[in-house]
Amino acid sequence: MANAYKVLVIDDEESILRLLQHELSTDERIVDTAPTAAIGLEKFSKGHYDVVVSDIRLPDGDGLDMLVQFKTAYPDIEVVLITGHGNIDNAVEAMRIGAYDYLTKPFHLDRVELVIERAYQRVCLQRENRSFRHSNQTVAASKLVGNSAPIKQIKYLIGRVAPTDVAVLITGESGVGKDVVAHTIQEQSERNERPFIVKNCATLQKELMRSELFGHTRGSFTGATDSRDGLMTYADTGTLFLDEIGELPLEVQGGLLRVLEAKMYRRMGEKNERHVDIRFLFATSRNLAEEVEAGRFNEALYHRINVFNISVPPLCQRKEDIPLLVEHFLGRMSIAMRRERLTITDKAVQCLTNYDWPGNIRELRNVLERSIILAEGGVITNQALPRELVEHAADQGGTVFSLEELEREHIQRALQFYDGNRLQAAKALGIGRKTLYRKIEKFGLG
Repeated sequence: MANAYKVLVIDDEESILRLLQHELSTDERIVDTAPTAAIGLEKFSKGHYDVVVSDIRLPDGDGLDMLVQFKTAYPDIEVVLITGHGNIDNAVEAMRIGAYDYLTKPFHLDRVELVIERAYQRVCLQRENRSFRHSNQTVAASKLVGNSAPIKQIKYLIGRVAPTDVAVLITGESGVGKDVVAHTIQEQSERNERPFIVKNCATLQKELMRSELFGHTRGSFTGATDSRDGLMTYADTGTLFLDEIGELPLEVQGGLLRVLEAKMYRRMGEKNERHVDIRFLFATSRNLAEEVEAGRFNEALYHRINVFNISVPPLCQRKEDIPLLVEHFLGRMSIAMRRERLTITDKAVQCLTNYDWPGNIRELRNVLERSIILAEGGVITNQALPRELVEHAADQGGTVFSLEELEREHIQRALQFYDGNRLQAAKALGIGRKTLYRKIEKFGLG
C-alpha cells in the first residue's frame, strides 16, 4: 500500500460514506471518510490526500467554501463535488473556482470511480510537470560503478536504508559522486515513482532562499506580486535531495528543522502551517560538526539530518575502481557524442590509475571527455591525455598495470562476491550481461 493514493470523502449521509469506502477502496486507493466539514478539514490538515470528494451541502459548512480552502492549501489536489440539489449555476461556479468535476445524486458508482481515477491522473501529471519545472536535477552523470571495498560497503548501506523513510546525510569531497548515491537511494526506495526534487543550496539566492524552500503569499515581501509554492510543496509525497546543505543560512535552518521534526511548514506571509510528507536526502562537502562548533550550523538540525550517514571516499582511496569507471564513462560518452565505442591503451590506463585525482570522479570524467575529442583512430593513448597526468605517471614509475590483468581481477572478484551470479556481477561492474559473458570466456573464468 506504500504507493497507494489517498481519497477523502466528506458527506453527512453515513450510508454513502460506508458505500464509497467499501466499494472504492483497493490496493491502489485508500479511502478515508468524514461526516462533517469540521472533521473533514481536520483530517485534511493532518494527512495528505490526492483527491477530495465532498458533498456541496453539509450541516456545518458549504462545499464551495471548502473547495476554496482545499485548493488554496494544496493547489495540486483535485476536488470532486457531489450534491442532491445540483443546478447549472452551482456547477459553473464550482468549475470556475477549481473543482475537477461535479456529480449529482443519485449517482452511479462506476461513474464516481471513473471521475476519481481521472482526477488522480491529473494530480500525477501536475506534480510531474511541477517537479520538472522546479528541479535543477539532471540525469545522474554515472551510476555507482566499482567493486572496491568502500563501494561494496556503500552499496550495502544503500540497500539497507533505501526502503525506509530515514533521512540520509551523504558526505565526501567535491566530485566524489554524492549525487549518484542520492539517485541510487531514490531508485531503490518505495517512493521511486513519486516526485524527486534536487536542489543545490549553494545555487539558491540567500535573500530568496526561504521563499524557494517554503513558498510565499502575495505581498509577503517586496517583489512578491503573486503567491508561489516552494520546494516543500513540489516534493510532497516524494523525496527532496538538498545538496551542499552546509550552505543553508542559519536563519532558514530553523524552518527546515520544523519540517523534519513535525512534518509541518509555513509559507512566508501565511498564518497556518501545512502538513507535508517528504523523505529527505542531504549531501555536503563540509565538516558539519566543525560548522556547528563555529556557530554556522544549527546543532539540533545537524543531529536530525545525520541520522544515517554514508561517507563517499575520494577516488585516490579506491584506485582499483578506475579501470571500471573508465570503461563505464567511455561507453556513455561514446553514445552521447555519437562516436563509435573507443578503446584505451594500457599505458593510458596506467596514467589514469597512478594519478591522485584531486577533483575526484568529476575530474576523471572531464579528462575522458577531452581525451575522446583528441583520440586518433578510435584509440585513447597518452597523447590524448593532459600532459600533467602523463608526467605524473612518469615520475611515479613503478609497475605498469595491464588493463586486461586489472579487468580479469575485477571480474573475478565480482563473480566471487556475488557467488557466481553473472547478472548481479554485471550490474556491479557497470557492464552489460553479454559483455560480461564475452570477458568471462576471454579470461577463462567460466
